[in-house]
Parts: sequence; C-alpha cells; structure tokens
Amino acid sequence: MTLLLMLIGLFALIFINVPIAVALAVVAVVAMILTQGVDILPNVALVMFDGATKFPLLAIPLFIFAGAIMNTSGISKRLIAFASALFGFIKGGLAMVNVAASMFFAEMSGSAVADVAALGSILIPAMKKRGYPRGFAAAVTSSSATIAIIIPPSIPMILYAVMSDSSVVQLFVAGIVPGVLGGTLMMGVCYWFARRYNYPVEETFQLARLWFTFKEASWAFLLPLIILGGIFGGVVTATEGAGLAVAAALFIGGVIYRELNWRHLRTAIIDGGISTAVVMLLVASSALVGNYLTEQQVPQQLAQAIMSWTNNRYLVLALLNVFFLVVGLFLHSAAAIILVVPIVMPLVYAVGIDPVHFGLIVTLNLGIGQQTPPVASVLITACSVAKADIWEVSRVNVFFVAVIVVVLLLITYVPDIPMSLVRLFYG
Repeated sequence: MTLLLMLIGLFALIFINVPIAVALAVVAVVAMILTQGVDILPNVALVMFDGATKFPLLAIPLFIFAGAIMNTSGISKRLIAFASALFGFIKGGLAMVNVAASMFFAEMSGSAVADVAALGSILIPAMKKRGYPRGFAAAVTSSSATIAIIIPPSIPMILYAVMSDSSVVQLFVAGIVPGVLGGTLMMGVCYWFARRYNYPVEETFQLARLWFTFKEASWAFLLPLIILGGIFGGVVTATEGAGLAVAAALFIGGVIYRELNWRHLRTAIIDGGISTAVVMLLVASSALVGNYLTEQQVPQQLAQAIMSWTNNRYLVLALLNVFFLVVGLFLHSAAAIILVVPIVMPLVYAVGIDPVHFGLIVTLNLGIGQQTPPVASVLITACSVAKADIWEVSRVNVFFVAVIVVVLLLITYVPDIPMSLVRLFYG
C-alpha cells in the first residue's frame, strides 16, 4: 500500500509538469514526515549527498563529455565515412551505414540521445537527400541508437550497477554479443525495406576507398580500444576508463584531427554539465526514496508477495519484463533505473536471477521505452532532427522496435547469449 500511494503521488506530480527529480524528493519527504515525524528532516540532506557521491557515477559526466568532444572534433564524420565505404555498395546501404555508425559511436559515448543528436544531424539529411522517406530515416537512427546502448560503455548500465551493487565491467562484457546481434538484425530489416521500396545503392565497393577511410578513422578506432581494453584488461576501472576517453578524445580531436577549437570545447563542457546535473539530481532524489522504502522493508514485502504466488524464475522474468516495459512508457531510463531497480532487486536475488543478466534485461526494456510514446526520449530527438511527425516515424519504427523485442526475449530466456563472455572472462 505504501508503494502504491507513493507511485500515485509521484505520477500526479509528473502529470502537472513537476520535474521528475523534484517529484521524487517531494514524495519521499512527505512519506518520511508522515511516518517518522519532522525530526527526520535533517537526515534528508545527508541521504541525498551520500546517494549522489558514489565513485562509479563519475563515469557519467566523463562519458557525456567525451561524446560531446567526438561530435565536434571530426571523429563522428570519419566513422560515418568508413561505414559508408564498408556498406554503401549494398542496396539500402546508407541505412546500414546509419546502424553501423551508431554501433561505432556507442562504443565511445554510452548515450542513445547523444548518438541520435551527433549522427542524426549528419545522416538523416543525407538519407532524405538520397530519396529515403524521412520517417524511415528517423526510425533507423532512433532504434539503432537504442540497441547500441547495450554495447559498452553504457550510461544506463553504469546507473544500474550503482543501484544494484553489481559489476560495471561484467555488465559491459555481457552487452557485447546482444548489441552486435541487435545491430545485425536491424541491418537485415534495412535490407528488407530497401528491396521492397527500391532504396538506392550509395557507391560501388572500392578497396582503395575502404583503406583510405579506415586510415582516416584509425585514430577514432583507438578510442574504444583504449577505453574497453583498459577496462576489460583490469588496468582501469570503468570510471577511470571514462577519464581516459575524455583525454583521448581531446588529444585525437585537438592534436591529430585539429578540428576541436575553444568554442566547441566550451559548448561540450556546458552541454555535459547540464546533462550531468539532470542525472545527478535524479540520483540524489531517488536516494531518499530508496532509503525510505528500505527502512519500511517495502522491497522485501514485494518480493515475498510475488514469491507467495510463484517462485518460477521464468515467470518472474516475464512479470518483470512487463513491469519495466510499462514503467519505460512513462519514465526516462535514468529515472526508471534509479527509482525501480532497488525495489525489485530482493525479488531478483530471491529467485536466483543473476544481477548482471537482469541488468541487460532492464536496459533493453527501458530502451524500448525510449522508442514508445508518451516519453520516447530518443524517438522524439530523432523526429526533431528529421522534422518528422512522431506517428509518421512510429509506423516504420515498429519494425525496428520488434528487433529490440526479439533481442530482449532471447537474452531473457537464453541467458547464455549475454553471459557466455562473462563466464569466459570471469568464471
């Protein structure tokens, strides 16, 4: 009952346009006063501060900053050129270039919205110019950005790791196979559309051009090697890897490509600071909610209630999938992870679900929410770049969302797909 009343209060505030972070804090403080009295108020600031100062969370502003630098320093353009040389000879090749570029870019930024903003501003106009419908161009850009966030590094995975006390590195490793699988399936959907609607071939395959674009982008390819190699090799933590990403992006964009100037750097710092402030305020507010619910033992009560009905792992996974799909319709992924994950983790542990496996399930569920109104943060960004109506894009996007759903079902019920590399490296 406590959880239900808090959710009703939360959504009531959200529907009158109160920011989610503020709504979370208000609901938590009101609940604390009603049950524990006003003497609890001095503890509010301490709980919020403690919740927002966890070391792994430093990776979020650093990856956001690194992505902003890449977008303004010529790195993303060179990645697109290489992907075009690699896939442009196939019918509908520019759509496949879009998917491939998202997968490359995601290995460095960790953010689906950053992916759409960076690559969509280049690729969507190019696709429209070549005769692709704007709805299709926006749909490909939007959905490929979402499937790419399970390829490491991933900001939602970092948040999940903090909220669930899981290994960030193991989550990153687990996301590699599903991310590549999802990207490949999306390329197959692009090819099907291209054959059906006779979309153009971009260019003939030229080994010389492929080699030239590879050399041009070779410094950009060093970024994921530096980041992921350092993390997976145990040389650096995920947070330190994010710092390396910033340093490498500054060096490559400013010294090697010489396209990063002070104006671009200032813009990247401001954008990164604003994005980070939004996330960190959510984290701090959610710490209040989590602290109160834990003291009231609400997560444990929820786990016991569901287990009294069923303790079948696969049925529980089905229920959690539906739950997170619904939550993703109304909450941004960061808010959903921060608010909901601490509540359901006792249930996850009780039925024997691996928390790393569950992290991928959560990330993909909320990724679907990025594509489905009313929130649809990534879809709305793609529509804005394409200047397309959201329903026009959604009619096409349903085919790409179906790919994400297929990947979600596969990783849910065939855990060897995401967990095979984790077991190989970490036993």
